[in-house]
Amino acid sequence: MSVSDLRQLWPSHAPEGYSCPFCGLARGEVDQPSNRCELTDLVHQDDDVLVFMACDGFGPHEGHAMITPVQHREALYDLEDELLSKIAIMSRDVSKAMKLAWNPEGTSVRQHNEPAGNQHVWHYHLHVFPRYSDDMLYRQIRHPVPVAVRAEKALELRAALTQILAAKN
Repeated sequence: MSVSDLRQLWPSHAPEGYSCPFCGLARGEVDQPSNRCELTDLVHQDDDVLVFMACDGFGPHEGHAMITPVQHREALYDLEDELLSKIAIMSRDVSKAMKLAWNPEGTSVRQHNEPAGNQHVWHYHLHVFPRYSDDMLYRQIRHPVPVAVRAEKALELRAALTQILAAKN
């Protein structure tokens, strides 16, 4: 089976004329009405990956971040090995930065593919959560996080992630 044959196993779920909010954020353009991202959500961007604060929170603790490729890839199935490796390494670094910034009791990562897999934005993204014993993360419904709260969390996490990345060099 060829790569193009395999691609038929996961068709795109993006609606006609889809305006990707994560591609917009990567370009510094967040003015589309359907884009809930703000430039103040941005924590880190390099040539390959973007780290930003999520627009929605789950449970009583805000501050979860998302890692996404800069270039549009809809799902996990669409990621090249090298890019997936960079995202995995960044998830470790963001988790360390969360420990440094907020000292949570733990961290979790999760990722969703396709509608039945609970994917809502048609651009691959990996969630990184600070975890607390009382958070009931997997029993919560998402709720909007105010822009000012996300901006504050982005500043805190950016400072910590800068330290983590600098320590690697």
